[in-house]
Amino acid sequence: MDRQIVLSDLNACYASIEMARDPNLRGKPVAVCGSVEERHGIVLAKSDLAKKAGIKTGMVRWQAMRLCPNLITVPPNIDLYTRVTNRVREIYSDYSDLRDDFSIDESWIDLTGTCRAGKEANLAFEIKERLKSETGLTASMGLSWNRIFAKLGSDIAGPDAIAQITRDNMKSVVWPLPAETLMGIGRATKHKLHDMGIKTIGELAVSDPELMQRRFGKVGIILYAFANGIDNTPIKHEGVGLPIKSIGNSTTTMRDMKKDEDVRIVLMTLAESVGMRLREEGFKGYVVEFSLRTTDLHWTIHQRKLKRATDITRDILEAGFELYKEIRTLPLRGIGLRMATLVPADEPEQMNLFINEKKHTTQRSIDRAVDTIRDKYGYHSIKRGLMVMDDQLGGLNAREEHINFARF
Repeated sequence: MDRQIVLSDLNACYASIEMARDPNLRGKPVAVCGSVEERHGIVLAKSDLAKKAGIKTGMVRWQAMRLCPNLITVPPNIDLYTRVTNRVREIYSDYSDLRDDFSIDESWIDLTGTCRAGKEANLAFEIKERLKSETGLTASMGLSWNRIFAKLGSDIAGPDAIAQITRDNMKSVVWPLPAETLMGIGRATKHKLHDMGIKTIGELAVSDPELMQRRFGKVGIILYAFANGIDNTPIKHEGVGLPIKSIGNSTTTMRDMKKDEDVRIVLMTLAESVGMRLREEGFKGYVVEFSLRTTDLHWTIHQRKLKRATDITRDILEAGFELYKEIRTLPLRGIGLRMATLVPADEPEQMNLFINEKKHTTQRSIDRAVDTIRDKYGYHSIKRGLMVMDDQLGGLNAREEHINFARF
């Protein structure tokens, strides 16, 4: 028997929560934006009316205001959003204990066996209506026999609606869609597929799997399977999270970074944040990724695999700075740092004759001592010498700002 999986995607989550909290915002274009004074004035979420005005997530506030002069902006309230989305998950739990949270506003729910066969769409509708009545939020829902098409269904459903993708309607509903609407296909993969003459999901579904494997490796086989609705990934019991795949942090600085020394100062704050989180979670990482954002808001990302996994702040800093030097661009508005390909921190590793193991052990001891002091007395209770060179750039508390995980 096929599984019956729902992907519930809360519509304009942050903005909708703000409108539910303040009814005066309803019927008006609303955007949740970061602090303009701290140069974090980026659109984090927007209402449907704001979206129709051309406003996009990630847009700078002044750009959004130019597109929509009557736009109402509100600061983010993460504690409120967490409380409301926790209530949303409680509603999901009334129907199934099998749930994977894709993000704060998206969850897969396995409804298999929770109702009479063929009535799952009615159950999805009931969940959607309860969300609306009990939290004031609407959701786009996709219902299918696998996670991939459930996600695709939520993407094409539209606000406050349900799209059901079955084996019978798959070819008519899914196959005509652009290939990039399929989960796992980003901009670069899209262009490569187009070069192969593959522009729709249907064309991907009937492609040669051996050719896909030669072109994309293992990922090619996965994309071919996704296009055909083949995905047996289980939905985990609620409370059982997916393993963390990477840990990163990024920031927009109070002023532009105009020289290498500026970048190094901010990189140190990010390296401390990422390193501390790695140590807290019990991981080391093999891959370091550096990203930069120019003053004209152009993003560039560069990464490298290290010879040895690390959670040491100094190692992360130096690797990130080397990546920066390879793509050096100034001035910069913001930068990011991420560690990926994580392994358990206690995983055995081969000794390296070309690495000073004593110095390596000392650096780790220093990091842990700094962690302990900051846990007890606060982030700014102890600073590295580099941080006092610039009060603005060195004063960033990256440990408590913008930390992010990736579990996929």
